[in-house]
Amino acid sequence: MSATLAQQAAPPLPDGLPKHARMRAMIAVAMAVLLSAVDYTVVNIAMPTIAHDVHTSNSAAIWIVNAYQLANLIALLPVASLGERFGHARMCVLGLLVFSAASLLCAMSQTLPELALARAVQGVGAACILGVNAALIRYIYPANLLGRGIALNGLTIALGVALGPSLAALVLSFASWKWLFLINLPLGALAFYFAITSLPRTPQTPARLDLLSVVLLALGLSGIVMGGDNFAQGGGAAQGLGLILVGAVAMALLVRLQLTRANPLLPVDLLARSGFSIAFVTGFLSFVASNFFMISMPFNLTDVLHRGPAETGLVITSWPVAIVLSAPIIGRLTDRYPAAMLSTLGMVICGTGFLLLRLLPHDPSDLNIMWRIYLAGTGFSMLQPPNNKAMLMTAPKQRISGASGMISVARLFGQTIGGMLVALTLGLAHPMPTQTCLALAAFTAYVAAGCSLSRVLAKQEN
Repeated sequence: MSATLAQQAAPPLPDGLPKHARMRAMIAVAMAVLLSAVDYTVVNIAMPTIAHDVHTSNSAAIWIVNAYQLANLIALLPVASLGERFGHARMCVLGLLVFSAASLLCAMSQTLPELALARAVQGVGAACILGVNAALIRYIYPANLLGRGIALNGLTIALGVALGPSLAALVLSFASWKWLFLINLPLGALAFYFAITSLPRTPQTPARLDLLSVVLLALGLSGIVMGGDNFAQGGGAAQGLGLILVGAVAMALLVRLQLTRANPLLPVDLLARSGFSIAFVTGFLSFVASNFFMISMPFNLTDVLHRGPAETGLVITSWPVAIVLSAPIIGRLTDRYPAAMLSTLGMVICGTGFLLLRLLPHDPSDLNIMWRIYLAGTGFSMLQPPNNKAMLMTAPKQRISGASGMISVARLFGQTIGGMLVALTLGLAHPMPTQTCLALAAFTAYVAAGCSLSRVLAKQEN
């Protein structure tokens, strides 16, 4: 595979690829990212059917999603580190191979443990793609067009997450749930072809993977995520606190260890840069805010506003539509204006959209709901490209893999923590749990806006 890449992939130019090569390379990245993003949500609708077929309870079936998500989160930074050593294109190609093979294993699974294990492997394959995709874009696009590439990448991720449930509903109307995974095989083969023929070779470093750091990272993230999930699902307080304590201790030891490493797995060297750390926290908070909305809004539409499933899906579609329609404009603005201005304005608009949803009248029309969701989606789309560009441009070029991995960590960790907080809020905030979630979505978005704005002060201090 290495030889094939070396012979067929176009070598990177000092500042991006020529236009035709850039388009082919971006098709490869977009197809790989779309596959991994769709599988983040594609099984949600099918979980009751899958639980019945593999003879398990609905609560236990949650691990079909959790296994993928947790493995993805844990593997992101190790994969980014391996990208620095072996090349980002090679890791993306490897990710496609692992993802496709794991998809076949998912379709062949007969029990919940088999399916959960296959989903975990699939999550590792997705991490190989998502951990290096931003780094690849940095080498595909010249600096003056980088915002457009990042906007297109963000659009692809948003489309994948939004299309997952719709694609699942379409497949399940004609075939069994196993085809949710089997359709990845031809799509993965096509993405593999574009990847080996189009992705640029990127610089490699001799740095080795720090196995002790990987173990501490896995313990830390899994302890925090599983402990928080235990609380969110109403499990025992002692067990939840114990898991969170183990995770916190492991993360503290990891940070201490990273301070002694020249090429740290957890990029404390990048987080020490104020511009990078502010962008990371802003991105994390934005995804916490979006999950407060995305998870609670369907319940609000069905339980409070009395919409049916089809009408609920149609109304929420205004969120991805806003992202799709605004992406080309935001990409161009990202290449012209600073992240502090665009990202701050974006989260203010997004938070205002969430607040207006919280203040909906008693019996609103669908159009009255949709324009508020559309406003929030437009604001959210304004944040991601400039904020992600800031993370990439703040990092030294030899640490671009670490920056790429942290962009995906901000997204996935924000979605994970947001999901836990929604579960807690829905369980505790009576009598208006969904409205409380929307209020918290607005509050978190405004906090993210304040965090984004603080980079202006950081520049003044420097």
